[in-house]
Amino acid sequence: MGTKGREVPRVVCCAIPLASTSGKVLVITSRKRQDLWVLPKGGWELSDVTLERAASREALEEAGVRGNITRYVTTINSPSTTYHFYELEVTTLDKDWLESRERKREWVDYAEAMKRVAWKTELAQGLMLSTLAPRR
Repeated sequence: MGTKGREVPRVVCCAIPLASTSGKVLVITSRKRQDLWVLPKGGWELSDVTLERAASREALEEAGVRGNITRYVTTINSPSTTYHFYELEVTTLDKDWLESRERKREWVDYAEAMKRVAWKTELAQGLMLSTLAPRR
C-alpha cells in the first residue's frame, strides 16, 4: 500500500522562502538528518483552514520566517503524500523560533538550493517551478 497505512495520501504544505530582491532561497536542515537540507514543510491541519496558512505556519515553526505567500507554485503527488508548494516572500527572520535548537537555516542562491534539496525529488521539483528558477 503506497499510502503508508492511510486511506488517502498525507497533505503536506511546503513554503519556498524567498528574498526576491537578492534572488536567495532560505533552506533549513532536516530535523531527522542534520546533514540533509530541506524547505519548510509539514502536514496540513484543520486549524490551518487553508493550505497557504499551513505553508506559512510551517515556515515560522521550522525556519523562523515571517512573510507573505505571494504565489501558488504547484502540487506534486506521490503514492503516500500530496505536496502543495507556495512561494513566501520573507519580511522578517525571528532570532529564536520553535525549532531553532533543532535546525540550521541558510540563505543560498537558486543553484545551491537545488543542490541541497536534490536528494528529495519532490522538493527539487517544486523549487524548479519557482520564480527563481532559470527560464527555459
